[in-house]
Amino acid sequence: MLTPVPDGNQGPQLPPDPPPPLASAQPLAEPPALVLRGLWRRFGSTIAVAGLDLDVPTGSCYGLVGPNGAGKTTTLLMATGLLRPDFGSVWVQGVDLWSDPLRGKALLGVLPDGIPLFDRLTGAQAITYAGLLRGLDRDTVAARTADLLRTMDLERDADTLVVDYSAGMTKKIALACAMVHAPRLLVLDEPFEAVDPVSAANIRDILAAYVAGGGTVIVSSHVMDLVQRMCDHVAVIAGGHVLAAGTVDEVRGAGTLEDRFVQLVGGRITGGGLAWLGTSSASS
Repeated sequence: MLTPVPDGNQGPQLPPDPPPPLASAQPLAEPPALVLRGLWRRFGSTIAVAGLDLDVPTGSCYGLVGPNGAGKTTTLLMATGLLRPDFGSVWVQGVDLWSDPLRGKALLGVLPDGIPLFDRLTGAQAITYAGLLRGLDRDTVAARTADLLRTMDLERDADTLVVDYSAGMTKKIALACAMVHAPRLLVLDEPFEAVDPVSAANIRDILAAYVAGGGTVIVSSHVMDLVQRMCDHVAVIAGGHVLAAGTVDEVRGAGTLEDRFVQLVGGRITGGGLAWLGTSSASS
């Protein structure tokens, strides 16, 4: 646990050296899809992630849950090469991401939360552009774009500007852009936020088929029921630490995942408060 160091106005300090990776984090013949060891990240005096360790098995659908400000997004940004950690190591399919970023990132498909698409492109153009950026040839990109538009049920809107898409359509086109280069690991930050139930069901089917085909998915979400239904593994994060991790059944125990989450994270307010909402007449 991080402890403040009294040095004037500096605030909490990170350890002088990164925590050494565990032996199990070294690349193996059949490595996990993602290994995080000793990740730290500070913004000013705020510690967002504090010595976080995590193992994501290959072929799993892994849920990452936690309250607002828990460090989930910061962790995923560091795990995908979009934000450099202050300390720590990341392996993607046995590749050290920060030592060999080109090779590591080629294995990843990423759907960050809140990062806009090139929405003045059409849906088909957006996927094509993503594929060309990944170094695919034009014939391969054209074939995969057609496949993805059909699978995402976006064929009729292929020539519509992304700016005119609904929230659900936008999420699906962003997912298509993340999948066009056939990554081994998909990392999706809040992929179901503001998505209607039909689009969410379609996205879940697509992800289930991807996992069944040997891929690995990491999903960050606030919706416990969704994670409990679609994921086989889960980690609960709060305060930049992993509070519990394992299969969904192991983490939730005899209750629901939401019950276990509230128990681990705390902060629930019960009883009392706002009693005036139950009054039958307004005060004069």
